[in-house]
Amino acid sequence: MRNLLKLEEAALFLLSIYLFSTLDFAWWWFPALLLVPDVGMIGYLFNPKIGAFIYNLFHNRLVAAGIACYGLVFENEYWILAGLILFAHISLDRMMGYGLKFNDSFHHTHLEKIGKKR
Repeated sequence: MRNLLKLEEAALFLLSIYLFSTLDFAWWWFPALLLVPDVGMIGYLFNPKIGAFIYNLFHNRLVAAGIACYGLVFENEYWILAGLILFAHISLDRMMGYGLKFNDSFHHTHLEKIGKKR
């Protein structure tokens, strides 16, 4: 089952790349922005509860869909780009086993335990 989920995430990542190619941005923007959503980890400097909330906000497909839809409705490629980058980043993270975080620890995700504490 785990491999099937990783294949699904890989397909979503490839779809994100394809959809990015339909936008009017230089290709270097995609890799340059791909890791920006990890800024959400900054909340862990305060405590695990705040960290999990902010991290999950930056790694939630509903948020990504809302941002992309906003861009589509208002015909704004920058918002569409932001939504696509979020989708791509989320898929890349989940391919590597990083999921949404629980409040107790960065290492406790909805997919599995990650890191040394695994």
